[in-house]
Amino acid sequence: MGAGPEPSDDGVSQHRRRRFDVRVVPHRRRSPFRLRDWRMRTKLVTVLVIPSVAFLVLAGVQTHTLVGRTTALGDFAQQVGIGREIVALVHQLQQERDRAAGELGELRRGGAGADRDSAIVVLRPLQAATDQALRDLRRAAGPLADADASWRVAYSEVLEAYDQVAYIRAAIPPAVLGSDTILSNYHRAVDALLRLLAEPSPGEDRPALSDAVLRYVQLARVKELSSRVRAQLYEAARAGRYGVEDQVVLTDLRAQQLTALGAFRVAATAEQVRRYDETSTDPAFLTATRLEEQSLVTGAAAPSVLPAPQWWAAGEQRQELLRRIEASVLDDAVRQADEVSATQLRTTLLVVGSILAVLLVALLISVLVGRSMARSMRLLRGQALRIAQLELPDALDRLRTVTGGVPEIEVPPAVVRSLDEIGELAEAFVAVHRSAVNVAVEQATTRRNVNAMFVNLARRSQVLVERQLELLDDLEREESDPDQLENLFKLDHLAARMRRNDDSLLVLAGTESTRRWNRPAALGAMLLAASAEIEQYQRVRHGTVADLHVVGHAVGELVHILAELLENATSFSRPDTVVAVTARGEGAGAVIEITDRGLGMSPAALAEANAVLATPPAADVATVERMGLFVVSHLAARLRVEVRLAGGEEGLVARVRLPGGLLAPAPEREAPVTARMLAATAWDGPPPDGLPVAGRPPVWGGARPAGELPAAGRRSEAPPRQARSVPVRAEDVLAPAARSSASTGGGWWSRQGPSPGPVPGASPTPPAVPVTGGTNERGLPVRVPMAQLSAVTRPARPEQPAVRHDPDPEAVGGMLSRFYSGVRRAEAEDTTEISMPPGGVRTEGGQR
Repeated sequence: MGAGPEPSDDGVSQHRRRRFDVRVVPHRRRSPFRLRDWRMRTKLVTVLVIPSVAFLVLAGVQTHTLVGRTTALGDFAQQVGIGREIVALVHQLQQERDRAAGELGELRRGGAGADRDSAIVVLRPLQAATDQALRDLRRAAGPLADADASWRVAYSEVLEAYDQVAYIRAAIPPAVLGSDTILSNYHRAVDALLRLLAEPSPGEDRPALSDAVLRYVQLARVKELSSRVRAQLYEAARAGRYGVEDQVVLTDLRAQQLTALGAFRVAATAEQVRRYDETSTDPAFLTATRLEEQSLVTGAAAPSVLPAPQWWAAGEQRQELLRRIEASVLDDAVRQADEVSATQLRTTLLVVGSILAVLLVALLISVLVGRSMARSMRLLRGQALRIAQLELPDALDRLRTVTGGVPEIEVPPAVVRSLDEIGELAEAFVAVHRSAVNVAVEQATTRRNVNAMFVNLARRSQVLVERQLELLDDLEREESDPDQLENLFKLDHLAARMRRNDDSLLVLAGTESTRRWNRPAALGAMLLAASAEIEQYQRVRHGTVADLHVVGHAVGELVHILAELLENATSFSRPDTVVAVTARGEGAGAVIEITDRGLGMSPAALAEANAVLATPPAADVATVERMGLFVVSHLAARLRVEVRLAGGEEGLVARVRLPGGLLAPAPEREAPVTARMLAATAWDGPPPDGLPVAGRPPVWGGARPAGELPAAGRRSEAPPRQARSVPVRAEDVLAPAARSSASTGGGWWSRQGPSPGPVPGASPTPPAVPVTGGTNERGLPVRVPMAQLSAVTRPARPEQPAVRHDPDPEAVGGMLSRFYSGVRRAEAEDTTEISMPPGGVRTEGGQR
């Protein structure tokens, strides 16, 4: 993480879009048991689902009831419909039973000589017909296997009774059993069938269907009693006599027949009664009735034995007529049951369809309304999040980074255009957004005005500081008292630091520095210049520095960055430690490392500082408290330089990575350096070898050599001042006092221009730099007695080559400062027309 170019708006927007769905309240955990924490979609679904579920439950109960009724009526209709097979089996059993009764009477009358084979021949077709009728009943009863339990029980009783009938058939030809025993099995089978016939029940709420079942059941009983009367009379006719027991049985059967007929007439409809009356008036029916009446006991007359063939024929015709009327009544019941079942089925389907239709319509309307509300809420939430996370921050960023006029920020309209409360809430959000933008615009305008004031004050302060530095130059050249000169050096150094604070104020205001450089500068010189702009420059130790050059437009700002980092390293480390500075090439760029042995930083503070260096923050009160970090981050972002702090062995290591675009090839010749140039001590002869002291501009005597141009910012008309010896700082003692006489010309760092060469034949003059014996605890030179005299009177001898020393950092800083000042004045002279008054303008030296 390092300070680099500011990310583009599109990159920031993409990052925010990826986090667009963050929770508005991420610090609170949502509980599923709190209704207020439910999502709006969940609430809408709950509001819609609970009534729908309640409606479905009620509709399900109603549907279940209707389906149950429909099923019951369907089963009832099937049970009534199977009555046709039941009455058919009853009719065949009656035929077989009545014929078997007659054959039993014949066998009892014949005794051992009776023709048993003829009985078998007569009964076999009837038995086969009965078995076929049972098979038809079994086939018809197959779909009713899941019917109600009572019907299944009655059906199983029928099958058991019929099994007894099939078993007892073998006992008829031998006549080994009594007639009552054999016929009782047939009676039980017929009674079981009649009970099965009466089993269908539509329920208590269907009395009409119950009456329909009662009608055909009573008529079936009438027919059964008539069949049993026929069997009793046919058995007596074949036996040739009536016993007393037979007369009692016949009387009881006739009484039961009349009771069943009365019940039928009560339950039957008028049409059915009419049909029965018509059937009872049929000649065949009347013939059987008259023959039956002959067997009744009337007064003292004994009942007559009817002729067996005649009675059988008449009885069979009457049974056939009763079967027809029974079939018609049963058909009426079946038709009525089918109609009721079909009606109930249609009603059930209609109700179920209506319930489903109503439910679907309700669900559709609910879904449409809920979807509309959910969509409005979703759009409103999206707009609110977009305003909070994209539009408003982007607008604030635009207003925060604006350099010219304040742009007009357009607030988009509400995305919800409805006239309900949600639409009003959306309009309220837009109003809040518009108010926030207006406040931000006002703040941006205020900030722009404040920045303009900062720039104005900073530039005024820079002009005053430059004038102060020039005045200090004059005072330092004319001062000979070492103590006073030391104080002037300190004041000079404080002025240089004030100038850096002015540059920091310009960075705080978002304006570029006024210090410019148009030629590449050596990286080592820039490190020295940065060291010269801090308070504790004596503690800075320059290690290995690569021979690299930096493009001119980045020199001032890069020196500012290095000065801030060096200031931080010296301020937060012990005074007895040193700060090491190294520079090396790395790939196409370069890396500058500043290592201190200070307090260091915690991992959290280090990460926070690196984050500030990576993303330059906006100017605020906290920025002023840590203005160095703020200035470094903004200048690094402006130059696309990466600055990163890392923990070292004892303190911190600040790494500055210069991209390849900031490096330039070395210039062909040295260009003039800017203001506060490196200076040397005054010298009448050739300038001394080595770099001068920081802040000490040399003064050369004589005229400039031809072809040499004056330093930037100084008028050529100004005559050079008279050279005079001035005391120097402690660091100057370590530099050689003179340069070889072969060195000619002035230094490129001089404010007054190059000095003239030595005059041939002239006597040597005393050196301007006295010979010293080191420095004291205050950093001042210690003079050596008689050293000045011996230097003047020593015989001429070849001078030893001077030892090269590194230039003083403060001298380099002063060199750059004066060059900047001269460049600004030169640019002003080239681009500004100045109206001169008639009397001329007085310069600082009093010249016109």
